Amino acid sequence: MIFTELVLENFGAYADRNIINLRPDNNGVVHPIILIGGMNGGGKTTLIDAIRLALYGHRAQCSSRNHLSYGDFLTQLANNKITSGQVTNIELSFEHIHENHWQEFKIIRSWNKHPQEGKDSLSVIREGTYDPILEENWDEYIEAILPLGISNLFLFDGEQVKELAESDEPSPSVIEAINTLLGLELSKKLAVDLDVLVSRKQKSLTSKEQLQTIEELEDKIYHKKQEIEIRKDNLITVQSSLKKAQQKLARTQNKFCKEGGRIAAESNQLQEKIKLLDKTIEEQREKLKNIAGTSLPLMLVSDLLSAAVIQGQQEVKIHKFQQAKNIIAERDRKLLTHLQKETLPEDTITKVKSFIFQENQYLFNSLQSQQANYLDITEEELQQLISLQKDRISYQKQSATETMAKLQQLKLEKEQAESQLATAASPEEYKKLDDAVKKAQKEVNKSQRSYLEEQHKIETLVKEIEQNQQRIKKILQQYSTQAIDNLEEEHLIKTVARVQDTLKIFSEKLTLKKLNKLETEVTECFRYLLHKSNLVHRVSIETETYRITLYDPQGQLLPKQRLSAGEKQLLAIAFLWSLARVSGKNLPVAIDTPLGRLDSSHRSNLIQRYFPCASHQVILLSTDTEIGKEEIKILRLEGAITREYLLQYSQEQHQTKITAGYFW
Repeated sequence: MIFTELVLENFGAYADRNIINLRPDNNGVVHPIILIGGMNGGGKTTLIDAIRLALYGHRAQCSSRNHLSYGDFLTQLANNKITSGQVTNIELSFEHIHENHWQEFKIIRSWNKHPQEGKDSLSVIREGTYDPILEENWDEYIEAILPLGISNLFLFDGEQVKELAESDEPSPSVIEAINTLLGLELSKKLAVDLDVLVSRKQKSLTSKEQLQTIEELEDKIYHKKQEIEIRKDNLITVQSSLKKAQQKLARTQNKFCKEGGRIAAESNQLQEKIKLLDKTIEEQREKLKNIAGTSLPLMLVSDLLSAAVIQGQQEVKIHKFQQAKNIIAERDRKLLTHLQKETLPEDTITKVKSFIFQENQYLFNSLQSQQANYLDITEEELQQLISLQKDRISYQKQSATETMAKLQQLKLEKEQAESQLATAASPEEYKKLDDAVKKAQKEVNKSQRSYLEEQHKIETLVKEIEQNQQRIKKILQQYSTQAIDNLEEEHLIKTVARVQDTLKIFSEKLTLKKLNKLETEVTECFRYLLHKSNLVHRVSIETETYRITLYDPQGQLLPKQRLSAGEKQLLAIAFLWSLARVSGKNLPVAIDTPLGRLDSSHRSNLIQRYFPCASHQVILLSTDTEIGKEEIKILRLEGAITREYLLQYSQEQHQTKITAGYFW
């Protein structure tokens, strides 16, 4: 399938008739990318919505529809400057293989500003000729080419990628689309069709009363299935409202914090904290005063203390010399007396006397050389002075330093608390902010209740359908085999059970085969897009939920939370890319603002490795900051771009014009 042309006439911000050539070839040379540039609010998303609307009509999942009825939605899409006589047109042309050869189709949807019966007018032209049969069966035909369920996997925007990247597992609608894209729903549909076939064959053998009961049950099942479809549509609408309410709550809470609402709410605690800090600061000051009242001030004369210790040591030493002097003199006298008694020669005694005199003279001279004894300190007092200098003052200094540091920290905490308190919103502003948060929270709660109610109603309807189906089976199983006189019918009924068992095994093996291939593709695509190719070694996908699990080169689990925002987005894109490759469907890809959360290296990888290879036709809608000068230069050098357009929005006229060329 190839989109060839999109025409917008009086559609949204596009006044008059605007034509965009979407062919991915120029003079026979194929380049996949059609690049459309535009600033935010300039009409890029409107182009994607136009393609969806042209293809699916009232079933289209457009970004701006929300909970509007189809008629109101069409009125909203009409250009605001058209008159009552003018119409709004969307024309989408594409080529597709039909009846074994390429044919060109054109879908035209038209409506007045206030469409009658809330509907548009659909025309389908095939090979230049109006085709009423195709028009009447268009919904069935487009489902065979590009089913609505998988359209969001080929026509997507940055928000969808962001949502897929941040969720732990795909939403139910995405899972359903994946099953459709991989062809896994066919076996389930076949199993259901076989049940219907058996039911019909068995009904043909029942009595009128039994048949009436079965038909009543089937009628209930039919209406409940219809109600489920309505509930599913309601669920999508409620889910959209819930998402918007959650986003509004997040913005309101952010504003509440930024403008001092949170501080105002905590003002009482902050005031109590400041009071406690004041009390603790005063306690530390008193402690510091008490320390200052001890011997700590002597630190100011530490040099004098050192000199006093030295002087005291000298005076104690002198005192000891003086005490020893008399003892030594008495000992000398006794020694000389003893020597005389021993009748030693006179010259020997003279020498001993001379030696004793010299020693005593040396001691006397040493005492005379010492400084004056002005401290008059005892040895015990000297030890107290040394203990004061070395231990007590040092301990008091450390205690004072710790107290001052703690005091400084307390003052800093007080300043921070006072600074926070100063940013608190006024009571009037706080009330406004708090009311806004409460209102937003109520909207979220209301939407959540509605969402859960719709889910519960769907689950109830599904259970009721299952119960009715079981009742039908029970009624049919009550029929005796003797009542089955048609051997062919009996054989068919028995055979279907075996076929369904085989089909179940086939479905399981097919799912495993598809998922194994998908895991391989996702791993290759993700590693190809990453600039850190050794970050992830293998990607695993769960069978039921399609939850993705990552493993590093050592085979260890790699939590998804460890990926950056940009890496998560690349993983989501790799997942979408791999789905398209595994499905084998040759469909165009349209991407709206895809690069918003990527850094330069990831952006470069996506531009060089994904966009040119995503499909045979890639429609890119970008702002000037996503695909900038460097990025456009790379794409042009690689020859990846066929056509370039620029959406120029006029603030004065509130209109968008489409011109050839990009921003640069």
